[in-house]
Amino acid sequence: MKHLILGTAGHIDHGKTSLVKALTGTDTDRLKEEKARGITIELGFAHLELPGGIEFGVVDVPGHEKFVRAMVAGVAGMDLVMLVIAADEGIMPQTREHLDILRLLGVHSGLVALTKSDMVEPDWLPLVQEEVREFVAGTFLETAPIIPVSSKTGAGLDDLKAELVRLAEGTAEKKRDGAFRLPVDRVFTVAGFGTVVTGTLLAGEIKLGDELELLPDRIPGRVRGIQAHGAKTDIGQAGQRLAVNLQGIDLDQAHRGDVVVPTGIFRTSRRVDVRLDHLASAPRDLRHRTTVRFHSGTSEVTAQIILLEHDALPPGQSGYAQLRLDQPLLLVSGDPYLIRATSPSVTIGGGIVLDPFPPARRRRSDDALRLLVSLDAAEHQKTCNLIVSQALLSGVSFDEIVLRSGIARKQAETALQGLLAAGEIVQMTREPRVFLSRSAVHGLKQLLLDELSGYLAANPLKEGISKEELKTRIPRRSDQRFFAPLLAELEKEGKLAAERELVRPAGARKQAAAPLSGLGAGIARLLAERGIEPPTIKELAEALRSTEKEVRDHLALLTREGGVTRVSGDIFYDSALLKTIEEKLISHLRAKAEIIPSEFRELTGLSRKFMIPLLEYFDSRKITIRIGDKRVLRGR
Repeated sequence: MKHLILGTAGHIDHGKTSLVKALTGTDTDRLKEEKARGITIELGFAHLELPGGIEFGVVDVPGHEKFVRAMVAGVAGMDLVMLVIAADEGIMPQTREHLDILRLLGVHSGLVALTKSDMVEPDWLPLVQEEVREFVAGTFLETAPIIPVSSKTGAGLDDLKAELVRLAEGTAEKKRDGAFRLPVDRVFTVAGFGTVVTGTLLAGEIKLGDELELLPDRIPGRVRGIQAHGAKTDIGQAGQRLAVNLQGIDLDQAHRGDVVVPTGIFRTSRRVDVRLDHLASAPRDLRHRTTVRFHSGTSEVTAQIILLEHDALPPGQSGYAQLRLDQPLLLVSGDPYLIRATSPSVTIGGGIVLDPFPPARRRRSDDALRLLVSLDAAEHQKTCNLIVSQALLSGVSFDEIVLRSGIARKQAETALQGLLAAGEIVQMTREPRVFLSRSAVHGLKQLLLDELSGYLAANPLKEGISKEELKTRIPRRSDQRFFAPLLAELEKEGKLAAERELVRPAGARKQAAAPLSGLGAGIARLLAERGIEPPTIKELAEALRSTEKEVRDHLALLTREGGVTRVSGDIFYDSALLKTIEEKLISHLRAKAEIIPSEFRELTGLSRKFMIPLLEYFDSRKITIRIGDKRVLRGR
């Protein structure tokens, strides 16, 4: 079965609802007020099956100018449209506005139903058909069939159905891969079941039990039940009109304009970059910072237009703009939208969303315009490259690229692989996959080299910088997860060397120890004199009338040269003396096989302050291994 959405459009009282009833047997005017006034106020829905396995969800829209908001919500998801024009009245104001709305919101196929054909003389019909053909010239209905019908007599209905089948055969179904997205156009409650929302499933499949959330408020819920065209089903598919029973979401929490989506995949935005087409019929230039009503899917919010190229956009012209929304919406790259003036309330333009998550930009930014042109032209590899390069040192994840570009995941994968192979970008992390441009990688590597040089210039006694210290020099706007791959590249390029926890310039070699003098000699002398219980760094600084930093720097130098060994924290030993303690311990263990702390104290004469750190030091050096309270020689 092929699932498509068929919608109506046209002026009030031109017979849209009557035509739907004649085709489907369903009266889509369900409200008492609609029955009493004889006009459609809210969206109506019906089901139509035609030969060849064609199943239409039919959306009947209001024709009155006061209910354009509802009409626009009904266009969301339409695959085909029946533009309804009454033969006895011809083209009217809402006929024109509805056709503009259909075009702006991305409807590409349909036909014209010339209703009330029984109310005019036969000679009159060709004249009306000619008028209609001139009216639709230059639009997607330019070559569409114009079919006279009568809902009253049934004349022309078979021809209309045949044309719908032909059009349906040439219309692609909505994609069923990817995450589901259901814009809500109606909310109600059913006794014993709770909240029910209806809408056209734009993509993917939704199943019983699926975890979901209602955007923009991120209200969590679960699919309790699904109906497609009034029949229960376990799975709703893209292109179907669905009623979804939401478990965990109250009636007052759901509204028209919300979107039902899987948990944790989509996010909303209050700023989007767009291509904006200003209608030729618009009454005046569209000026920078104009406030308008923004419609997309079933949502409607106020927005301010930031023209990126011009100070004003004349009627009939197109340009790029940023729309700043007064409320967050779920928008995806490629989504159509339209804008209406606030006074008078008329449709003045629309277009497609290009970047739903743009960074803060300056007007007339060359970077912004290059990306928008690429998005508009669907140049996938160029678009991915621009998104990565414009992320600068921050990088951008694969999921973010897909969200911003609207490119299908497989196509984005192909584009990124091409860029990786060409060396234009670099993958910096595995999960999530984050990419940087080659120039950003070069910039970060140079920054690390500069930081290393600066650190050694400020600390001339040190051989290098600790990895943890250098890692903190990664800029905040970047990511510390980039440190390891950057360090690996720099080592591979021979620009630095990393040994254990120390990073030093490449080619730096340990120099032969120079005769000790000054502070270094004083430190070495005190460590040797104090023997098995050496002074702390603070005590050394006080005794030598120096700063703790200077003492630490000289201890680092002495340690590198081998005369001093760091045991733990601030405890440093004369290396020769430490070797003597080590030999005593090994000799004891060879004779006795094991030693406990009290025996080690008796063996060395150490206090607990030094005894425990020394035992742990010998463990870390893999000389001993601890088993309970005992130490034994490793390997025995």
